[in-house]
Amino acid sequence: MNIHSTVKHVFIDGEAGTTGLGIAERLSARSQIKVVSIAAHLRKDPEAKRRLLENVDLAILCLPDEAARETAALVADMGGQAPRLLDASSAHRVAPGWTYGLPELTAGQAAAIAHAQLVSNPGCYATGAIALLRPLVEAGLIPADHALSINAVSGYTGGGKAMIAEYEAGRAPAFELYALGRIHKHLPEITVHSGLKRAPVFVPSVGNFAQGMLVSIPLDLGALGGVQARDIAGAYKVHYPAGGVIRLIEALGEGGRLEPQALNGTNDLEIRMYEYAANGPLVLVARLDNLGKGASGAAVQNMDLMLGLHKD
Repeated sequence: MNIHSTVKHVFIDGEAGTTGLGIAERLSARSQIKVVSIAAHLRKDPEAKRRLLENVDLAILCLPDEAARETAALVADMGGQAPRLLDASSAHRVAPGWTYGLPELTAGQAAAIAHAQLVSNPGCYATGAIALLRPLVEAGLIPADHALSINAVSGYTGGGKAMIAEYEAGRAPAFELYALGRIHKHLPEITVHSGLKRAPVFVPSVGNFAQGMLVSIPLDLGALGGVQARDIAGAYKVHYPAGGVIRLIEALGEGGRLEPQALNGTNDLEIRMYEYAANGPLVLVARLDNLGKGASGAAVQNMDLMLGLHKD
């Protein structure tokens, strides 16, 4: 496709899934975007997909990991006719040659996404955890080999079709821990893109609400060699300039309680700090929409960077 064309053609591969539907809804009123679809009976036809891919500017992969790898391999064989790829699966989040699609990760990341041929959209839990950790590791406030634990709760739409069906049929509990006894698929990207050398202990959970997310990380300031809460707040302010989608909320005002759904329908992420005592326990919390900044919203943000677009 002509990169200078006024209207950009975008193929959502897997548009019937939760993330694909969310992206399509966000793009439905965008005059600069034409969403291209493939007929249902041709979705697994490599040649039909190749012909479609030759005529789009960007393909967004909303597929299971193995299917995303297959489409990425197909595109790799297309040479100069290949579109740019934005992969919303977990297949390429720590893969060589792929740019991590968190524009706020560090200075220059948004520009790297804008120029990348291959971009991996972050996972929802990972977005919250990395937003909390990367500025502190980068500033030297948390050692890269520090022992960390991460607790998180998500709405059930982040758990895939089977989990969604259980909750919407009324067969699921009000709250549950899950992925116990195994490595969660978001942990590699959390470790790598937070700048850590030691993987955190990660305990995900799901609540009986459709969407919304809280990611919390407890810190013992006494174990961090004199680091104080104001140092951490200062690092966040430097890392996340005013006016961005990630912001530090300093006026807590919630009586020590925080619910997960306040940012639903947005692409925002809030960081909050709860200090129990001076130089004592500190809890860092990220609040976001698991379908917004945690999935579809982030994909559209990355798409705009890759195609040089502004929301209209």
